[in-house]
Amino acid sequence: MGTNTGTRARGRLRERAVGLVCAVLAFCVVPAGLLAGPSAGWRAVLPMTVAVLGALAVASLHTRDRLITVAATAVAVSSALGTLFGDPPTLATATGVATLVEITGLLLLVCLVARYAGTRQAFVLCTVLGALASTALLRLQLPPTVLEAAAQSSFFALGAIAAAATGGGLRTLETRRIRAVYEARRSQRLQLAGDLHDFVAHDVSGIVVLAQAAQVIAADRPEEVLPLLRQIEASGLQALGSMDRTVHMLRSSDGTPLTGRDATNAAGGTDASPPVAYGLEDIVDAVDRFRTAGRAEVRLDMDRSPELIGRIPREVASTAHRVVVEALTNIRRHAGSAPWVTVTVSTTPGPEHPRPVLTVSVTNGPPTVTETAGGHLGDRERPGASGLRGLAERARALGGTLESGVHGKHGENGENGKSGKHGWRVTAVLPLD
Repeated sequence: MGTNTGTRARGRLRERAVGLVCAVLAFCVVPAGLLAGPSAGWRAVLPMTVAVLGALAVASLHTRDRLITVAATAVAVSSALGTLFGDPPTLATATGVATLVEITGLLLLVCLVARYAGTRQAFVLCTVLGALASTALLRLQLPPTVLEAAAQSSFFALGAIAAAATGGGLRTLETRRIRAVYEARRSQRLQLAGDLHDFVAHDVSGIVVLAQAAQVIAADRPEEVLPLLRQIEASGLQALGSMDRTVHMLRSSDGTPLTGRDATNAAGGTDASPPVAYGLEDIVDAVDRFRTAGRAEVRLDMDRSPELIGRIPREVASTAHRVVVEALTNIRRHAGSAPWVTVTVSTTPGPEHPRPVLTVSVTNGPPTVTETAGGHLGDRERPGASGLRGLAERARALGGTLESGVHGKHGENGENGKSGKHGWRVTAVLPLD
């Protein structure tokens, strides 16, 4: 955000500097025209003065679309009148200099119109101004034949084409820059949405489960409500920490999203040190919170040795953590009555993966009752939520894969088991090199 502010400030300063220079030149052009009028002829000096003033006006006030059209039209009319009703062709030096200055102003105006005007307006105005610039030399000397006059005008039209191409090229570069900025901001918004979905939704869903459990046991076992309230408080603090982390991303001084754990942790403490990225060690906390908030038997199969954690690239470890959090959140929402959940994190190579890979798998057993949330665990295509689809894109960006589907079918009617209960498995394979 600080970088964007600085860029805007430099842009405003540059525009003011250009406006000041154009104003000074405009004040110099008028006296110069008055001095050149008696020697060059007023019919040559007036179109020259209007052309230069019009180009300077567009250069300094190009943000006003209507002014571009008015200034270019006025210059075109003035130049056309100078060509049609000017003095007879003459080779006088002063007249030739005034005409050349006018042509320079016309070409500069063609470039500016191609750069800043609307597409249709730019096409029409550049065509008219280019034609006037290529025929202005006919005021100095008429070729003996019409064919030679046309050939001369066509040759000098190359200058107008070059000016229009320059302006169009600058317009294209600006369009690409604006598109790149838009895409960068869109990427940041998607990153923020992904963080909110992957982390905050996980904690909030845990709060909902604990609150529902408190309502069920409040009447018969009120002594168990207080521990549940403490767990709800801890999950709420964890959700606040995730949201604070997102705020840190918005307040990033260099305008890029930060990746890291927020200073506010689940216990409500505050740490002034900069946040660090989530890693494999955070999977243990996510699994523990899921185990505490639910009734399923949760098993974590992962090598927690510092040697393993130290040699996993941080981006890969962060993606693995997100996969586990997203899968557990889906289980909580769509298979809350699943009797068991297994989380496996392994670097053991296999015949299908000759290269070193990190394999992350989250599997749940068949729910014991029909879930009210509806849909499969992977069928969550909601606007603003990254879900498994977003994680699959992130895995592909790292050169890996993410797959999800039915696990452990037990068909009751038909070999495909459409009416039977089944579990669900999410598996991510992430390369380590």
